[in-house]
Amino acid sequence: MRKLTRSGPAYSLTRRTAAALITAVITLSTSAAALAADAIVLRVGDQKGGNRSLLEISGLAKDLPYKIEWSEFPAAAPILEAINAGALDVGYTGDLSFLTVYASGAPIKAIGGTRSDARTQAILVRGDSPIKTAADLKGKRLAGTRGGWGQFLINATLEKAGSRIEDATFAPLGPVDAKIALLAGSIDAWAVWEPYISYATKDKARVVADGEGLTPTITFIVASDNAIATKRAAVQDLVQRLNKARLWSLDHLAEYARNTAELTKLPEDVLLAAYTAQKTSPIAIDEAVVKEVQAASDRATRYGILGKTLDVGKAVDRSFTASANLN
Repeated sequence: MRKLTRSGPAYSLTRRTAAALITAVITLSTSAAALAADAIVLRVGDQKGGNRSLLEISGLAKDLPYKIEWSEFPAAAPILEAINAGALDVGYTGDLSFLTVYASGAPIKAIGGTRSDARTQAILVRGDSPIKTAADLKGKRLAGTRGGWGQFLINATLEKAGSRIEDATFAPLGPVDAKIALLAGSIDAWAVWEPYISYATKDKARVVADGEGLTPTITFIVASDNAIATKRAAVQDLVQRLNKARLWSLDHLAEYARNTAELTKLPEDVLLAAYTAQKTSPIAIDEAVVKEVQAASDRATRYGILGKTLDVGKAVDRSFTASANLN
C-alpha cells in the first residue's frame, strides 16, 4: 500500500479541500451577517420634498439599524392605497384621508404625526372675484379633495356661515387641477392647504376663509398592522427620527425651504412662507388628540364624507409616542 506523506498528492488535496471549506464557511458567515443586517427593510411611502429629504437634511438618516426602501408618490392617497395593499409598511397622510381609508376596513393604524396651524388650510378665490366672505360662497362651485381636508373645510365653512351643504356645488379636484380650474374661472373657489396657499396668493388669489376652529390639521404617520407586529423596533425608530427631524426644521426653516426648493423646483420664498405659517410640530397621540380627531370624524360622518361612525381610539396606536419628548 502506498504510504501517504505530507508532501504527497493526497496531503495536497486534503489541504486544498480544507482551505476551500474554510473559505466556504467564511463566505457563508459573511453572507449570513449581511442578510442579518439587511433583514429588516422598511418600505416607506413619501412625496417629493417630504420625509426622506427632511431626514437627510437634518442628519437623521444616518446610521440606521435597518434599511429604508423609499417609494415616491404624487399624493397621499396612493400612499394609503399601497399600505392597504401590503406594498408599503409606513406612510403619511392627512387625518381625514386616513380615516376614510381606515373606515373601509384597511389594516392600518395612525402611530404618530404632526400638527400645523389650522389657518394653513383655506378657501381661495381669484383676486378679481366678487366673493369677499364665507357667506358669499353660497350657491357657488367649490373645489377640493374628496374625502379629505378640502371637502371637509368646504362643508364646515358653509355650515359656520349658516348655509346648508346643498347650497353649493362640490367639485372633487386635486390641487393641480383645481388651481387650473380656478384660474380658468370654471370654479369659484378652491379649498386647499400649504404650500399651495402661498403659491396661489403669490399669483393674486385671496383667502376668504380658513380652518381655524374647524379642523385639527393633523398629518398622521401611518403603518400597516403587519409592520407594527413584525417590524416594531424599526417603525418605532423611524417615528422618533421623524419627530426629531421635525423639531430640527422649526429651528432651520430657511435651510429646510432651500433644500425642498431644490428638490421640488417650487420657489424658495413660497416654501419659506408656507413653513413659517404652518409651524408644523410633532405630536404625541394622546387622549386630547384622539378626542379632537373623534369630533372631526363625527362631523365628517354627518357631512357624508365618512360612511359610518368610527371609534378613533381603535384607529390609532398610542404606544409609539407614549414616552416621546417633543420639546
